[in-house]
Amino acid sequence: MTRARLIGTAAALVAAAGLALFAGSLLPPNDDPVLSAANAADAPAPLYYQDPDGKPLYSPTPKKTDDGRDYVAVPAPADPSDQPATMSKSDRKIKYYRNPMGLPDTSPVPKKDSMGMDYIPVYDGDDSDDGSIKLSPGKIQRSGVKSEPAELRRLRTLVRAPGTIQLDERRISVIAMRAESFVQKVADVTTGSRVTRGQTLMEIYSPAVSSAAAEYLATITSKSIGGIEPYGRGSRQRLVNLDVPEPVIAEMEKSHSVPITIQWSSPRDGIVLQRSAIDGMRAQPGDILFRIADISLVWANVDVAERDLGGIAVGQPVTVRARSYPGRDFKGRISVIYPQLNKETRTARLRIELANADLALLPDMYVDAEIDTGNPAPVLSVAESAVLDTGSRQAVLVDKGQGRFEPREVKLGRRGDGYVEIRDGLAEGDAIVTSANFLIDAESNLKAALKGLAEGGNAQGTDAHSGHAMGGKP
Repeated sequence: MTRARLIGTAAALVAAAGLALFAGSLLPPNDDPVLSAANAADAPAPLYYQDPDGKPLYSPTPKKTDDGRDYVAVPAPADPSDQPATMSKSDRKIKYYRNPMGLPDTSPVPKKDSMGMDYIPVYDGDDSDDGSIKLSPGKIQRSGVKSEPAELRRLRTLVRAPGTIQLDERRISVIAMRAESFVQKVADVTTGSRVTRGQTLMEIYSPAVSSAAAEYLATITSKSIGGIEPYGRGSRQRLVNLDVPEPVIAEMEKSHSVPITIQWSSPRDGIVLQRSAIDGMRAQPGDILFRIADISLVWANVDVAERDLGGIAVGQPVTVRARSYPGRDFKGRISVIYPQLNKETRTARLRIELANADLALLPDMYVDAEIDTGNPAPVLSVAESAVLDTGSRQAVLVDKGQGRFEPREVKLGRRGDGYVEIRDGLAEGDAIVTSANFLIDAESNLKAALKGLAEGGNAQGTDAHSGHAMGGKP
């Protein structure tokens, strides 16, 4: 080989090596062009292309917006049940094809919509005849479906009602004279003062009382063999009828003297609600001079809704909270259910007796009552979120496993603590869908509608090989 030929061969080798190095610098590290081409061939084609701003604009082929931006490719669904007919490799029998956009449109043969998208096949078993609905694991995971068993629970049902504090009618006393009298002096007692039983309120002069007292003393000074004569007992009763306090009568019998004025005392412990007595005033029979109330025991009158009356009975325990004392509970019991209903508010009134030893509860104070109407016996119950209520019918979705869900009509009972009693339709341990049940119900309704359309189209005798949609002319 000549020297010139050797030089030419070497130059060719150097050029080939340079091209190889240049090509290697353009490829990414560890990238095989043959494998990349194979991966690109295996990648599924997009179903369609959508406007990049999310507008309802679609295209079956790549497209650009007016400002030059590319439409976004929407990939094919990952679930086998959602794959178009051209990508499905299942050997199951195809019953019909449904619209890929979820529209109520089906076809007995493969078909494309107006955007060129393939209709999705519906296989045997996807919609069973027992009314259940089957979802793929991917749909269950994306929808967030959760289930929990129906269990026996004690439902704690609380009825909440507002009310006010009122005085116990049996613990109010009125001081009024039974004969014409004159108020000589009023003690240092005003409206709102707390008084005790036997505490002096005022000094009274009454001609009728003085006359009865003198007559009584005249009879007790003259004694017979049998003690005080019957006439003397009648004179004492006359003082009692004039409402003279018993301590005053006892003092007369001890001192044998008639006092000019009589000290009138409080008949009970309590608070002075009203003081009408004034020094030197003249009091006619029946005039109210003092009104005193004992508030160591008060009433809470609360109004409960008409629908809650069925679970309320006399004697039930009640917790009352006053807005003036946050965090403090007052315990009581229902003593009376008033036999009247407010026709404007559709509420009934309850009377709750409350101990008020420290006199914290005052008349007309606002309170909130909580009444536990729950049954101590446990009942079969499910979460309230599991119930699909249409108004006239209530149902739940039973998780049958393997992605299959069965709607079950139930009869409901009491509610409480986020659960509802199931009186009929379920057994203990049944798995009930508590989350995303509305999505499953919507899927079930869609499949039922598509199935009805498919059956209606087949009944019209559509030619399976004509390529026309259901209901079209052959």
